[in-house]
Amino acid sequence: MLIKTGVLTGNSPRVSVFSRNKQVLRLFCSSDACYTAPSIDTVLDLVSKQHWSKLKTLLQRTSSNTLLQKLLSSGADPELILRYLNWSHKKLNLWHTLDLTLTLLHSLANAKKYSKIRSFLDNLVRHDKSFSISSLFHSLSMCNGGICANSIIVDMLVYAFVKNLKFDLAFEAFKRAGDYGFKLSVLSCNPLLKGLVTESGIGKMEFMYHEMIRRRIEPNLISFNIVVNGLCKAGKLNKASDIMKDMEARAISPNVRTYNTLIDGYCKMGRIGKMYKADAILNRMVANGIHPDEITFNILIDGFCKDQNVSGAMKVFGEMQGQGLNPNVVTYNSLINGLCSDGKLNEAIGLRDSMLCSGLKPNVVTYNALINGFCKKKMVKEAIELFDDITRQGIVPNVITFNTLIDAFCKHNRMEDAFALRNQMLDRGVLPDVFTYNCLIAGRCREGNLDAAKKLLEEMESKDLRADLVTYNILMDALCKKGESRKAARLLDGISEKGLNPSHLSYNKLIEGYCSEGNLRAALNVKTRMEKERRRANIVTYNVLIKGFCKERKLEQANRLLNELLEKNLIPNRTTYDIVKEEMMEKGFVPDIEGHLYSIWSCS
Repeated sequence: MLIKTGVLTGNSPRVSVFSRNKQVLRLFCSSDACYTAPSIDTVLDLVSKQHWSKLKTLLQRTSSNTLLQKLLSSGADPELILRYLNWSHKKLNLWHTLDLTLTLLHSLANAKKYSKIRSFLDNLVRHDKSFSISSLFHSLSMCNGGICANSIIVDMLVYAFVKNLKFDLAFEAFKRAGDYGFKLSVLSCNPLLKGLVTESGIGKMEFMYHEMIRRRIEPNLISFNIVVNGLCKAGKLNKASDIMKDMEARAISPNVRTYNTLIDGYCKMGRIGKMYKADAILNRMVANGIHPDEITFNILIDGFCKDQNVSGAMKVFGEMQGQGLNPNVVTYNSLINGLCSDGKLNEAIGLRDSMLCSGLKPNVVTYNALINGFCKKKMVKEAIELFDDITRQGIVPNVITFNTLIDAFCKHNRMEDAFALRNQMLDRGVLPDVFTYNCLIAGRCREGNLDAAKKLLEEMESKDLRADLVTYNILMDALCKKGESRKAARLLDGISEKGLNPSHLSYNKLIEGYCSEGNLRAALNVKTRMEKERRRANIVTYNVLIKGFCKERKLEQANRLLNELLEKNLIPNRTTYDIVKEEMMEKGFVPDIEGHLYSIWSCS
């Protein structure tokens, strides 16, 4: 129980009878000795003047709950009673019964002392670790404080839980409030809705939204925006659109934030047609008289860039400027990153210069995009020049900056430069991450130096960095290329033991390793294991196997695999066509794929 019965001293006598005569409390003890307790007026006077040491002396043999009950019965100012309760709890470590505490909160509610209730509940929730929701609601239902006062107390309790990040307890209190018929306000519900979104409790958020409607807790614009945001984050875009219909039904107009959230949801959807839908929402937004702001255009520009449609992003950029809106650093960074990914480095540099001319200062994100662009084009010298320019500009490089260059050095067999940069990274107080080590391990594997790669793995783990699936795939690939597929298979077993799920790449690399060694039975066993572990063999799996069987001149078996992939509705790709042409047909073997020939030839 959160609020417990307590007494001032551990050896206080058992109280058997009490009576009040005017202003004096006379308590009779089991030993028949008696003493005179301080009057209520005296206690209240000492509390109001905050003479705590005198009060402590007077209360040496008085039950804290008895005194609190008398204070509440006296009709005294509830603020003074609350001050006494807080003092007795904080300084004397006394706990009062739940019923008496709730009676005090009812008095405060009836006196409209809402800030005092809010402060008390906040302190209660923050410091107590054994709060019983069921006990509190049961006691509330038994009190005679009235439904209105109870609703106020519960409303503030829900808010106190949210404020202290106790979202599970807040959600439980929300549900109990409905069971007991206590009406909550949108002022407590909105923070809880937002908290459930933050805590990834989207299912709970949806339940709460529908409960608010059922209980006639009228959502406002803030409520709807929170729900739309939560549904978009969960990828439930159709439901988010339905919420906007609910808004219209309640005569609440979506604002620019509502539309921005939905547009952003479609931009991040990751499916074909996402930008078409985002553009349609923009048109609806404009048709409803809502003007797009800088955030709207930034979302669209970033969406087009990530959709590899830089020309579309530049068009939106032009529209943004045409409407008199000034692009900011976020706008330029999205475009520069998009241009660099598209290999248009000169245009990206030109945009960086335009950014400077408009009075905006490039940040580390800008330089990271440019450095990455040059590295992808194998223009490492230019990337290093940009890296050196970062320091001159007073910008602090981050782990992404270092990783991008380290990766480029490793891919160009410049391992000494890669390690020198790693050391420079440490000197500047930037800690290497898993990606840093993966780049270095991959570099050592390209050299064929597996011992050095394993030492890097040990070093990484000694720094409490957990190797990820990429790390193990790199090592498996290196072992397979070295003709040590059995060791790679043992590494695959270790992946599962470490709680990681092998990917298609993991299995396909091992299959390829066995095929290159001519161990086709082992390769097929890996495919069987793969399918047992719910990884459906993909076109790469079949291409590797078919090629492996062809190399061993087992063309009939290769033909069966070819038919199998077609029967499983896998789409052959250019690699499939090349294998069939070069490894089968040019060697005089015509595959028996009648009815599937078009699928193969269409790849040509």
